[in-house]
Amino acid sequence: MRVDRVQLLNFKCYGDADLTLERGVTVVHGVNGSGKSTLLEAVFFALYGSKALDDRTLDDVITTGEEEAAVELWFTHDDREYHVERRLKLRGDRAATTKCVLETPTATIEGARDVRRRVTELLRMDAEAFVNCAYVRQGEVNKLIHASPSDRQDMIDDLLQLGALEDYRERASEARLGVKTVLDGQREVLEDLEKQVAEKEAQDLHDRLNDLESRRAELTEEIDNYEAQREQAEETLETAREVLERHEETREEIADLETEIEELRAKIEETERDREDASDEIGERRERREALADERADLLADIDLEAADPDEADVRDRIAALEARDEDLGDELQEVTVTIETGTEEVERLREAADDLEAEAESAREEAAELAERIAADEEAIADREAKLDALADDIEAARDRFDDAPIAFGEAEAHLADLEADREELTAAINDVTADIRAAENAIEEGERLLEEGKCPECGQPVADSPHVDVLEDKRTELADLEDRREELAAERDALDERLERAEALCEAEREVERLEDNRENVSQLLAEKREALTDRRDQRDALCEEADDLEAEAEEKRAAAEEREAEVADARSVLGELNTERGEIKAEIETLERAAEVADERAALADEIERLRERRQDWAEINEERRETLSEKRDRKRELESEFDEGRVETAREDEEKAAAYIERVDEKLEALEADRDAVQGQIGGVEEKLEALERLRERRERLEERCDRLESLYEEAEALQTTYGELRTELRQRNVETLERLLNETFDLVYQNDSYAAIDLDGDYRLTVYQKDGEPLEPEQLSGGERALFNLSLRCAIYRLLAEGVEGTAPMPPLILDEPTVFLDSGHVTQLVSLVESMRDLGVEQIVVVSHDEELVGAADSLVRVEKDATSNRSRLERGEPPESALLASD
Repeated sequence: MRVDRVQLLNFKCYGDADLTLERGVTVVHGVNGSGKSTLLEAVFFALYGSKALDDRTLDDVITTGEEEAAVELWFTHDDREYHVERRLKLRGDRAATTKCVLETPTATIEGARDVRRRVTELLRMDAEAFVNCAYVRQGEVNKLIHASPSDRQDMIDDLLQLGALEDYRERASEARLGVKTVLDGQREVLEDLEKQVAEKEAQDLHDRLNDLESRRAELTEEIDNYEAQREQAEETLETAREVLERHEETREEIADLETEIEELRAKIEETERDREDASDEIGERRERREALADERADLLADIDLEAADPDEADVRDRIAALEARDEDLGDELQEVTVTIETGTEEVERLREAADDLEAEAESAREEAAELAERIAADEEAIADREAKLDALADDIEAARDRFDDAPIAFGEAEAHLADLEADREELTAAINDVTADIRAAENAIEEGERLLEEGKCPECGQPVADSPHVDVLEDKRTELADLEDRREELAAERDALDERLERAEALCEAEREVERLEDNRENVSQLLAEKREALTDRRDQRDALCEEADDLEAEAEEKRAAAEEREAEVADARSVLGELNTERGEIKAEIETLERAAEVADERAALADEIERLRERRQDWAEINEERRETLSEKRDRKRELESEFDEGRVETAREDEEKAAAYIERVDEKLEALEADRDAVQGQIGGVEEKLEALERLRERRERLEERCDRLESLYEEAEALQTTYGELRTELRQRNVETLERLLNETFDLVYQNDSYAAIDLDGDYRLTVYQKDGEPLEPEQLSGGERALFNLSLRCAIYRLLAEGVEGTAPMPPLILDEPTVFLDSGHVTQLVSLVESMRDLGVEQIVVVSHDEELVGAADSLVRVEKDATSNRSRLERGEPPESALLASD
């Protein structure tokens, strides 16, 4: 795995930061408290979320005073690119995750738990394993050394995935015990089944079943005999009922015939009455037709037609001629109407135009008066602006006079202020560096005093006897005093520089004031010129408005004269309109008379048709009644035929047969019911015996299955026991192999970086107990090493574990970056040099990416790339800056 880029927003001491990491060794450098370790914590948090916070909460991640925070991490793992983003937001008094997304080459995973699970699968280590292997956090450099052998064993076993084998062994043990429990239970069930089978076999179920089946056959034969006799009785009963039903049907048919005969007689009489009514209607229509002929003659008497009794064609021609004349008159009337409407509208339009022109003339005169007032106001404003220009010139001169006693010329204030601010930043950086050195000296003095109290050397940590060895502490105290004096001198210089900054800021303000006043003067001059130009335009506009008002009034008089002429023409058209309306009224009355005459002719023709239709209906009704009379005769013959077939003696015999057959069937049914009940009882007993036989067979089959299952469980128990032993032996074998490899890698790493001839080798036993051997063969516990040697030894152990995991059990495995956070704690300069060698050796051994966080300048020399971290004392926010490693800087200077 390689970290490519990390981006922060409101994460602890960072407001906004974006850092790209390269291959090789990256050193993050800065004074203590500047926020270096926070960068590594952000990478750890991006990967594992809340699991990376130890006892802290999400609230501690968000920058104080902010509402939300975000961390984005881009990394490459096994030649594939990944991106993880986590966003937090305060809700009330608690922070919550609002977004957690991991983008992989094949899918997008959302949710804090799912993302953490996927990261654990990718890296093959959870948050705790990541800290134990790849991430040496500040203050935990001696974690593995101080751990007990059992804790150290658990840590390394988990990293090497050996803990899974122990889990498998325990699961196999639990499975073996579970199989034993099930096997014992199944054996108890088998014994119980064997008892039940023996009890059922002693009941002679097959003999009992044969007796019951014989009894059932006898009852079935007797039932069949009674059912045959019952069928004969049912046939007799059915024949008698057919005779009785036929007798009843005959009576019903006779009654129906009587009803139908009566209905036919009634319909014949009703149809005859309808024929008489139709004859009366024919007479009435003839009288109506004669009356309409008289009405038509009266209508045509007043019409001027050539024929005395015109036919329908003459009437239609006369109507057509009148309608044509009426249409011509309508066209003339429309033309006159249009003339009147157009004239009236034109008169109104001319008068409205005259009113509008007079209103426009009045408006023009009012606008000219307003322009005259604005011209007077513009003349006053011009005079005011000329006076303001003189005042601005005086203010500009006064602002420039402030530079007469200044150490710089006008226009140099901004550059002067920038130089002073740069000087102050340099002083602040120097003060911060001195403050960091003071803290380091104080920590060294405190650690030395603690070692002296324990009877150990403050320099190397070894036990001393009867020798205080205070020379080192005195040197540290002297160094601390010099550093504090230096910090006071720098603070005094910064105070003096602050006073010069205030004067420089005042001069900058004077320059900005001159610039503002000159801009105002230029604006006023421009406005004055525009005002003078506008004054001339307004005077020309006023004169033009006065001329326009005179022209509008003259045009309004012309419009009113034209309106009076057009109104006289409209009056003449109204007279013509009255004459046309009178003629059209006379034509309309004549057309209505002729149309009524035509309607009368149509009504007479319709009456003739109705008379003919009534004659046809009377003929149809006569034919229908003739058919009905024939049907009536047929039904009377059928009724007499049915009455002759009616036989009372046969009906009485059928009734007697019906009663006897019904009584016999009732007695047989009672007997059959009793026999069937006996047969059902026998059948139930047979079913019970059969069920017992089936139950016996099921018990035998179940017994066989249980015997087979017990055999399988015994085999499974033996397999689980063998599997438990195998996992235990495999874990022991793999642990021994890993111990041997880890011991070799640890000695290689320690030999590469450690130049002290006092130590010969390191021994690591199967329980991960560590022993250091001196050159003389004397063994030492790691706790007996000096503070620097112990820290370096622990870092060597961490690097050896990292190499072991990188090589992997089944080939090379992609690993996270090797991250060292403040590894120089309690290291003197000699041990720091060895730490540099350790870092370089890990890079040479193929570790793709190493990140070291330190305030120690000596580690900067081991960097392939350098990142500097500074904290703004005012805002308390950290910022990042790319730096050049010393070797790169030397090459650039050459």
